[in-house]
Amino acid sequence: MSEVFHAGHLLPKVGSIKSGYMNVKNFVVESIDEMKNKVTWPKYASLQNSAVLVLVASLIFALVIGLIDLSFESVMKWFYDLF
Repeated sequence: MSEVFHAGHLLPKVGSIKSGYMNVKNFVVESIDEMKNKVTWPKYASLQNSAVLVLVASLIFALVIGLIDLSFESVMKWFYDLF
């Protein structure tokens, strides 16, 4: 690929629209091939276990944040009632 000197910088020469289209097409084709043949996908049971783990962790986190909020609200109410 040749380069063009422009405003003090070397820039790659821009190709035609067709070569840009071919680059995008090549990228899509290679991506599909990689997803089908090179990626190791987890088993369904593993996905279920992960989903359950995320659900339980999210519920525990929500309860902890809720308790912190409730206690903070109580402390602030007590504090403002002093005045």
